[in-house]
Order: sequence, then structure tokens, then C-alpha cells
Amino acid sequence: MVIISSAELRNNMKKYLDIAKNEKVVIQRGRNETFVLVAQNTAAEEDLNRAITVDDVLARVREGLNEMFERKEGHNIA
Repeated sequence: MVIISSAELRNNMKKYLDIAKNEKVVIQRGRNETFVLVAQNTAAEEDLNRAITVDDVLARVREGLNEMFERKEGHNIA
């Protein structure tokens, strides 16, 4: 991760866009504003790494339904 000022980004845009292909570039603007520059495919890969599969979703839904029915009727669904 590289941390730079907004002025540094403005003065060396190409350099930091090239760096952002491989790592995050954090841009500090003043004291209270921070931005992160990443290549789009990197962000998509991170989203995929956090994602869950359809099978995981279905398993969690089944667990939740089982809990609801057990509380209500004392039954289990498959």
C-alpha cells in the first residue's frame, strides 16, 4: 500500500495509476479526507473473495427455517 497526497497524485498521475494495478494507493486530501485508488479488476477479485456460494446461502436459509419451525411447531424440514 502506498500513501500519497492529492497533490502528489495530481503531479504524477500515470505513476500512481500504474502502481494501482498491483496495490492500493491511498490518497490523503487534507486532514479529514482519504480515498483509495485500485484497479477495477482488483476490486472485483476482492469482492469475489468475500462472496459466499449459492450452496452456503441455501444452507443458511434452511438453518433459519428449521429454527423458525422448531420454535413454532417442534418440527424439522429437510
